[in-house]
Amino acid sequence: MSAPVSVAQPDAVRRKVEAWLAEDDPADAIALTARPEWPAEPVLNIDGSRVRVVPCPTPLAARAALHDRADGERLVLLTELTDSELGDGLLAHLSKQTVRKIDPWDLVRQIFGGVKGLDPTLVRVGRWVANALSDHAPPDGWPAPPGAILTRDHALRSLTSALLDLPPAELDDSGLVQWSTDASRQLRFTTVPDVVAEGVTAYLTGTAGRAAVPIMAAVRAGHGVDVIPLGLLAGLLWPAGSERAAEVEAAVGRTRLEPRFGGLRLTPPQAEALHQAAEAWVYRTVDSGDDGRAEAMRMLRRAEAIAAEIGIAGLLGASNVLPSGFVQRLRAFADAVRLAVPAGGSALPAAVARAQSALATVEAHRAAEPRRVETARMAVRLLRWLHTADGPSPATLLDALHRQVRHDGWVDRARLDVFAGDPDQQVAEAYRLLHRAVDTRRARHDQQFATLLAAATSAEIEPGALLRVEDVLDRVVQPIVDQGRRVLLLVMDGMSVAAATELAESVTRTGAWVELTPGGGPRTGVLAALPTVTEVSRCSLLSGRIVAGNRQAEQKAFQERFPAGRLLHKAALRAGAGAALDPDVLAPLEDRSIPLVAAVVNTIDDALDRSDPGTTVWGEDTITAVADLLASAADRVVVLVSDHGHVVDRGPESVTLPSAGSENRWRLPTDPAGDAEVAVTGSRVALGGGTVVLPWREEVRYGPRKAGYHGGAAPAEAVIPLVVLAAGDDQAVPGWAGAPVASPDWWREPLADSSAPSESGATTRRRSRRPVEQQSEGLFDLAPVAAVPAAAPQPAATGPDLVTALLASDRYAQRRDPRMPLADERVAALLGTLLGGGDRATLDTLAARAGVPAHRINGTVTALRRLLQVEGYPVITLDPDGRTVHLNRALLIEQFELEPR
Repeated sequence: MSAPVSVAQPDAVRRKVEAWLAEDDPADAIALTARPEWPAEPVLNIDGSRVRVVPCPTPLAARAALHDRADGERLVLLTELTDSELGDGLLAHLSKQTVRKIDPWDLVRQIFGGVKGLDPTLVRVGRWVANALSDHAPPDGWPAPPGAILTRDHALRSLTSALLDLPPAELDDSGLVQWSTDASRQLRFTTVPDVVAEGVTAYLTGTAGRAAVPIMAAVRAGHGVDVIPLGLLAGLLWPAGSERAAEVEAAVGRTRLEPRFGGLRLTPPQAEALHQAAEAWVYRTVDSGDDGRAEAMRMLRRAEAIAAEIGIAGLLGASNVLPSGFVQRLRAFADAVRLAVPAGGSALPAAVARAQSALATVEAHRAAEPRRVETARMAVRLLRWLHTADGPSPATLLDALHRQVRHDGWVDRARLDVFAGDPDQQVAEAYRLLHRAVDTRRARHDQQFATLLAAATSAEIEPGALLRVEDVLDRVVQPIVDQGRRVLLLVMDGMSVAAATELAESVTRTGAWVELTPGGGPRTGVLAALPTVTEVSRCSLLSGRIVAGNRQAEQKAFQERFPAGRLLHKAALRAGAGAALDPDVLAPLEDRSIPLVAAVVNTIDDALDRSDPGTTVWGEDTITAVADLLASAADRVVVLVSDHGHVVDRGPESVTLPSAGSENRWRLPTDPAGDAEVAVTGSRVALGGGTVVLPWREEVRYGPRKAGYHGGAAPAEAVIPLVVLAAGDDQAVPGWAGAPVASPDWWREPLADSSAPSESGATTRRRSRRPVEQQSEGLFDLAPVAAVPAAAPQPAATGPDLVTALLASDRYAQRRDPRMPLADERVAALLGTLLGGGDRATLDTLAARAGVPAHRINGTVTALRRLLQVEGYPVITLDPDGRTVHLNRALLIEQFELEPR
């Protein structure tokens, strides 16, 4: 008895008949070995011929079919009978007088254009491939192979492409993930036999990697549209390493997730591959525009919903992309901040270091909200400031002024962000505690400043090195004009030192403008006139003497002081349609006969009345007049000052004191000065008959509530920033030179945890590595951050040993460029900073530690990189953030053959 055979597939029969008809065989019937069953229409029309398919379980059935054949009709007899069982009489009427087999591989050759041969590795895959290629052949046939042999890859790629409705070029992990978002394209694959699904998945694993297995399993299980959300969760459930408690939660989550993969138990490599593919899809989709961003958010929300369904919402903090993960990380950071806020005295270094580490996880989140991340950075900066020792009280008013310019103004900038806070109440509470601790120290500084201000004002002390607002024209502007340089004096009404740090960074960021300071030393500042209101301090600035007056008085006094100069107020800066600046403004800027153009910009002062100066980042994009004026003043030295600073409204924390007048931050001395006030008298007091009472506490006001105030004795109001700029020329003004990095160490440098034990058991200072500080305009950074490889074990060599050995090495001497030598002392300072910082440092830190002017540090690092780069191997590299320098210590030792002692 013959072995059982399978049911003939209609497509296979059609292909076989097409081949038979192409043979020009005169026989009217063909017998095919198949189970005598035919589920399709009995009559086929093939190449113009009418062909009837007849199941023939017995010789009698075959004889009847031949007898009943209509004229012009051909027959296909489906039978399990052998030649001997049919007999010679029946065989005589059949093609080739035999029962022919349906060889699927013959059909494969035919439907691929009659290829001459088959790749043996294709045949070894199994008959399912041949059957599937026959069953699913497209109407216009499969694409012809490039050669005479049908290769395994061409056949399987063609089949897979057809079953998935996916172009062959997209059969990779990214293509599969994108395919999974379209439910309609998955339907065909969900209906194929298991053997075909398994075979196609095995092929995809070779082309798309391990992610193919869970992707196709989810599709077969009916959860294909959730592939991306499931992939995002896979990174949480199959982590590289986790705490014991989290591992238990992850194990439960894995079990609950298995049904969505059809019961497949993912291996860690498969889960990681799926996770990486899903995250990559998110980054690409966000980058594709608003529609893509919305689609990505839909997937993220779906992932969070699934996490809630399977009870793993507590693990979302480990995700780099899920929005809930960002919130969890920010809350963990807030907990670290709360623990690091000093209850009394300074913050503990270990607690601050933990807050820095928590910040790094917040920064690493790809769905991080830039504003909230920046506030978190400011919080860490304030913790580091609180960790620094609060030195003795300043001895002079100049010392107090410099403290405001070089430290406390930066504190003010950071605490404004922290004061603005965070929408999450848990985070907000931590910021509230931090702000209170900062205010406590700042209040001491404010009182010390106000006390010195009152004493110096009443004593009529000669200013000496102290620069007062009425001295700016004579001591800053006039000497520059005397050197033959034309000047643009930009008076930023209401700009505090904190706001000036932002504006200076914005202007000098590209390097087109260089900041200058006297002798290349640290920034200095200017003391405002009293009270610190516009009618006094700005009029005194533009007059060159203490006087109160309005705009007309300023114009008259300025023209008397500089007859050849021009003073432009805000209204004069406005232009008609299409022009950034009025032609009457451009003309004096471009006129070489006008030595001094002064322009008053009221953007910041206006914000005190009508917007929120505490949350605005003051830069060229928010003060457009600055950018427009600078663009037209490239051949002038720019002196950037204000007339006074400001303090912001403290909301419910503000204190309103009684006053006979309506001024916000000064009053007449009708009553003695209280605890939060100071009485000031002297020739520099232009109102109140020479005596006024000024509050030094920032939360105090007298008049109606506004967004911000000025007039008082707080250094945020009374200290005026001074920033001198030249277009790319640090030698533009004799006696002035390129400024050093303006920010204090605690602003830019992570605090080392000195309590961390070394391998020898002793404590050592280790600087935590800060991640790249990404900034984005939307929900995500638009390109995924490459994983930072684990640091290789570093040679046991200390920084001083390495630097000494390097400078003494023959190869170093050979590589020094005699035309543009980099001084050994500078090389030592740069490398020492890098080595001391865990082989990393920001450009600002390198500039500050090596004594390099801020605008020259990029060129200096480039020179160092060339000096140390032997045979094309980079010892010094710049991270993608564009501001963090990395030293490859092992490569330095290898390239220079150093023998550290």
